[in-house]
Amino acid sequence: MAKATQGIAWKDEFRLGNDQVDEQHYQLFIQVGKIIESCADGSDMAKLRETLDFLIDYTIYHFNDEEALQLRYNYPDYERHKQLHEDFKVTALDLVKHYEESGSSAELSNDVNRIVVKWLINHIMREDKKIGEHIRNIEKQM
Repeated sequence: MAKATQGIAWKDEFRLGNDQVDEQHYQLFIQVGKIIESCADGSDMAKLRETLDFLIDYTIYHFNDEEALQLRYNYPDYERHKQLHEDFKVTALDLVKHYEESGSSAELSNDVNRIVVKWLINHIMREDKKIGEHIRNIEKQM
């Protein structure tokens, strides 16, 4: 049996400077942490599934808000960024499907760390930071 390891912690360096997006990113970190915690404490399948479903739903909600913000500020790389979101939705849903079919909670925890945590941090630091910079530049011109 795999042992669950790692975790996720919010750092101020993840802030983009947009209160709405920063709060949503923070909440995503909280939800991922809850999944990892639920895996570690042996939570029952129903609780774990409920947490996983909420994470997926909240991620989609966040993506929609972030994409609306990009459109409002005419973000030049909007289509590519939206595709990254779409690709991640597929990855996350595949993860849930695999877990439901054959995974253990330790395996889910490790996959969440390996896939979700890595993607979330890289996406914020590499992609979303560009959006934050674009918005600040537009607002300076106003």
